[in-house]
Amino acid sequence: MDHRVSSGLGQACLQGLLREWFDFERQLGRVPIIQRLERGRFTRDDYLTLLLNLRQQVIEGARWITRGASSFDRDFADVRSEVIGHAQEEHRDYETLEKDYVAAGGELEAIRTGQRNAGSEALHAFMMYRASQPNPVDLIGAMWIIEGLGQKMATDWARCIDDVTQGDGSYTRFMRYHGENDEAHLNKLYALIDRVCQREADATAILRTARVVGRLYALQLEEVEHG
Repeated sequence: MDHRVSSGLGQACLQGLLREWFDFERQLGRVPIIQRLERGRFTRDDYLTLLLNLRQQVIEGARWITRGASSFDRDFADVRSEVIGHAQEEHRDYETLEKDYVAAGGELEAIRTGQRNAGSEALHAFMMYRASQPNPVDLIGAMWIIEGLGQKMATDWARCIDDVTQGDGSYTRFMRYHGENDEAHLNKLYALIDRVCQREADATAILRTARVVGRLYALQLEEVEHG
């Protein structure tokens, strides 16, 4: 049990989120571009393709977080404030990602004019739909998956990318930043889990959204080579 989650329903929700995370990890392990990275067959071109595709999700992330914040009423004012703060912290992350792309050899215009792949389209549509619902507490499930990816995997991915592409860290700053900072974001989520898990239906919605977002995020990565 995690000491940062105190209520019984909150603990049950956290256990469910951990199961969803492990399933997400298994899905990532089946994605071809991630398999190449983990097996040392990843190239600089792979990295450019990955960044180009991730940029759309990074830009849209700030939009759905902000939309979600606006959908909470005054009974959830504290949750709304927390979500707004999160959006403020990350709404310009795409600029660091663009700089990494250029530092790795890509053209700035290419990444700025890139289009969402099929997985990114699906993820964006689902997130904007959920964020537009009244008091969308289930967005905690989405944040659990996305912030967890940064906290648990971004640093390892950055190190692997530098190793296999002979990099010096100058073009993996986006991933390294999230590896260093997303733990703090996750810690805030623990408090929110206790705050919003007031009913069994809330926990069910959070877990369902975590499951859907995990699948769509993996699909986004599966589709990077299809555009």
